[in-house]
Amino acid sequence: MAAKRKRKIRIPKVKPRKVQNSVPGTVTYTGKKRALVTKLEIIDYSRDHYDRIDTSDVEIAFKFKGTNHVTWINVNGLNNTEEIERLGNYYNLHPLIQEDIVTTNQRPKIDEYEDYLFIVFKMLHYTDDGEFVNEHVSMVVGRDYVVTFQEADGDVFDGVRDRLENGKGRIRNAGADYLMFALLDAVVDNYFSVIEYLSGKIEELEDLLFEAKIEDDITQDIQDLKKEILRIRRAVVPLREVINRLEKTDTHLIEDRTQNYIRDLYDHIIQVSESVDIYREMIWGLMDMYMTTISNKMNEVMKVLTIMASIFIPLTFMAGIYGMNFEHMPELHFKYGYYYLWAAMILVFIGMLYYFKRKKWL
Repeated sequence: MAAKRKRKIRIPKVKPRKVQNSVPGTVTYTGKKRALVTKLEIIDYSRDHYDRIDTSDVEIAFKFKGTNHVTWINVNGLNNTEEIERLGNYYNLHPLIQEDIVTTNQRPKIDEYEDYLFIVFKMLHYTDDGEFVNEHVSMVVGRDYVVTFQEADGDVFDGVRDRLENGKGRIRNAGADYLMFALLDAVVDNYFSVIEYLSGKIEELEDLLFEAKIEDDITQDIQDLKKEILRIRRAVVPLREVINRLEKTDTHLIEDRTQNYIRDLYDHIIQVSESVDIYREMIWGLMDMYMTTISNKMNEVMKVLTIMASIFIPLTFMAGIYGMNFEHMPELHFKYGYYYLWAAMILVFIGMLYYFKRKKWL
């Protein structure tokens, strides 16, 4: 007897990612967002001074180094690596720092150097269409300057720009370290908006599952939520470590009064992290809830079918007896035997229904 052939499980082929074994410090952009021109937004300010320049010429940013003002240089577009290198070399950034600026899969971290701090974090937000966006952002903090690098236009720093332009709050009276805090605070505050939006999506799915309004694509929605919460967690948890290090550092670039605000920022990121863990558990439980709902619906179907079968079993038995072709069956010769059988079957049917109703099975 021939042996049975084992069925092979076909695993979809995944194209392996090409690893670039380049020299450390090589500036190679790894993202997917392509900007035709690298744009710079330069804001130079002090207590009594404010100036803003939008340009695509990197050299314009060079003249602001070493002034008595605080300068924020926001760079949009990382694929033009030559421009990134020119700016990095002028500000004496280490080649490894320049490499990390354009490496978009870099996890949030902080590196301390003698003259500057280098911070990597993720800027999260949802588009108007509900699409989740995870953008790589780098920040270099010096004594009198802050340089931020973004992949593309659009960010969560409009509130900081407004405070700088209109002189609101204490940002114009403080140094570059407070500007660093304000930018990180804007990112963390936006995390709350992301978490709130995610919470609404989870509650909507929970309501659908509780109401047993199961749609065909609900499993895909749950899987998408799982991916989103994992991406959010990969951004929030490392940033919590970054802010914790920032709070405990003794660098001369951060004043003591700014440390108080950084401690408050750490409390906020802890709150976000705890919320992420809670929603992560809720999303993990959605699939169990979905399977339980499917099982309950199947049980209801089986219950109805079982009751129907139980009702028709005695009726089938009666019809089977009087459907036999024996010659000597006394009831077959009754004048009203046919009607008697129908009456008996109807009484049995009504009696079964009454019994099931009394047992609360219907």
